[in-house]
Amino acid sequence: MAGYRKLGRTSSQRKALLRSQVTELLYHGKIVTTEARAKELRRIAEKLITLAVKEKDNFETVTVKSKVARKDANGKNVREVVDGRKVTVFDEVEKEVKKDLPTRRNARVQMNKVLYSITERPEKAAGRRKNTKIVDLSNKLFDEIAPKYVDRKGGYTRIVKIGLRKGDAAMEVLIELV
Repeated sequence: MAGYRKLGRTSSQRKALLRSQVTELLYHGKIVTTEARAKELRRIAEKLITLAVKEKDNFETVTVKSKVARKDANGKNVREVVDGRKVTVFDEVEKEVKKDLPTRRNARVQMNKVLYSITERPEKAAGRRKNTKIVDLSNKLFDEIAPKYVDRKGGYTRIVKIGLRKGDAAMEVLIELV
């Protein structure tokens, strides 16, 4: 007996399918899929959430000095003439930065092996490329999802049966984070 469901796909297709569904589940909080896929998906998602819960507070805060370009009233960089050339003016700023300890860094690497990167695009057509941003799901796991489940010992997902799918009569379910 196999230790996992094959889902009628080759191993690379199955891994890609499950990675994309786990990514969407953690990003949106719930997805609709078939029952067999949801049961496989649950295994992967719960392992990632458990990893995030264990390493949630495993970081140190460090103060870092960095140079930031000075801005004018319009938000453009301030430039001065030095030796006949225009040069951007920089100010030194101190910032508080979270520095991952080695076990949390390793957990982040393990999460990024499974999760795809998500690019958020604005709704409006104007400036769709300009205003895109990449969402770091491992940060979302550590900062938003893990604090909700600190007191839980597992069972972070719920599967609710919706009914049979019209085309092939496969059981459709809603899998969501509890």
